[in-house]
Amino acid sequence: MEPILTPFRAPRANAFAERWVRSARDECLDWTLIWGRRHLERVLRRYAIHYNLARPHRGLGLETPEAHHDPERERTGVRLRRRDVLGGLIHEYEAAA
Repeated sequence: MEPILTPFRAPRANAFAERWVRSARDECLDWTLIWGRRHLERVLRRYAIHYNLARPHRGLGLETPEAHHDPERERTGVRLRRRDVLGGLIHEYEAAA
């Protein structure tokens, strides 16, 4: 990875970072009591995994940034299994075996 330097006082230059921060705050941090720095880092690390692997994104056609095509998901009548993330704050669903 390489850091990308953004222009000073350019509100649209930070759009991707601002979108992630807003999503993290709205979906996670506003609902969680943070006890300290280690707890904050653990919560944000777990939310980032959910954000990149399980959360659908509108701009990507409801796919995830690290999308994996699963033909099982396209079948109708698939049984689903729910997995709670961050103590039940977020729910992830996947096809049951």
